[in-house]
Amino acid sequence: MIMAGAAGGMKDVPADVATHPMVFLTLTAPSFGAVHSTGLDRRRGECEHGMPRGCRCAHGADDSQRGDAVCSDCYDYAGHVVWQFHAPELWRRFTISLRRELARTLGLTQREASRVVRVQFAKVAEFQRRGIVHFHAIIRLDGVDPVDSFPAPPASVATGQLVAAITAAVRKTRVIAAPYERNGNARELRWGKQFDARPIIRQDGLDGALSDRAVAAYIAKYATKATEDLDSRGEGRDHIRRIKSTVMELARGVNADGPYAQLHRWDGMLGFRGHFSTKSRRYSVTLGSLRGARRAWRLRALLAKAKPNEAAEPDEILVIGSWAYAGMGWLSDGDKALATEAASAAREWRNDRARDRRTTPNERGTS
Repeated sequence: MIMAGAAGGMKDVPADVATHPMVFLTLTAPSFGAVHSTGLDRRRGECEHGMPRGCRCAHGADDSQRGDAVCSDCYDYAGHVVWQFHAPELWRRFTISLRRELARTLGLTQREASRVVRVQFAKVAEFQRRGIVHFHAIIRLDGVDPVDSFPAPPASVATGQLVAAITAAVRKTRVIAAPYERNGNARELRWGKQFDARPIIRQDGLDGALSDRAVAAYIAKYATKATEDLDSRGEGRDHIRRIKSTVMELARGVNADGPYAQLHRWDGMLGFRGHFSTKSRRYSVTLGSLRGARRAWRLRALLAKAKPNEAAEPDEILVIGSWAYAGMGWLSDGDKALATEAASAAREWRNDRARDRRTTPNERGTS
């Protein structure tokens, strides 16, 4: 599905869709404190807890300490969880701002721009070692045509204009998060300063350039990842445990109807409540069409097994997928009488047992 929208030539997506302006975008979270990393942090001095202000260890790629907070007392765990909780809303507002900035870049009003170009995207979320998500996305520009599902935009619309619009939208997007303390202040949430927007070209373009298929494969790789993978790598890490405990603390520390009251439901996702993969409807093939194709394939396999010598199409089979209430009770009067008699005998037996427990041994002997 992701490859089809970037390279075309599959899943009923034309091959020339790869000629449309496309950008590979990576959005990260801001810093909430120094963490151990593979590079050397040049910041000098120590924090108020006597720890270095940055990592000076130069960890290897397989070091289990990589991604942990250098000083857990200085690390803003509450801010980390609050940003992660609002990350889906940040992405939604980014897509809205992108259309606005694209119209400004093209020198058009938003209404005029909506009649010329349409923004399509596919996005996946990946957890970093520090336990916070960042997004990888393919953003593509299509034209507007009532008949063609994948029209090319006007020749005057260039990839550079899309990059400029994305850059402006990333810098302007913000969300005001509700206070997570009863008397606290609202917090302004933004994307991290380290974001990357690079043009994508066709696979047969210049050597070493960012190709459509390479980017689609990279995006698709992260579409198969889940938070359980983070948990398996981070099992036993104090940093991950602190994030989870902060999730529960914020969920318990507000009123029952507060914005973070349901935060505990995303404890396993470290506070992230979004989908791991999303896309615009016209980016490529829809999920509904893929489910329909799988259903037709299964029906053909069943038909071939049940009637190997007959040719039948799935459209000729009526599949009843609904249920209706037929009733309750016994199937015949005889079954009803038998059940009634058995229930009466069971009641009499229970009553006799209860009466025997209430009588004394002398009373039972006398009787």
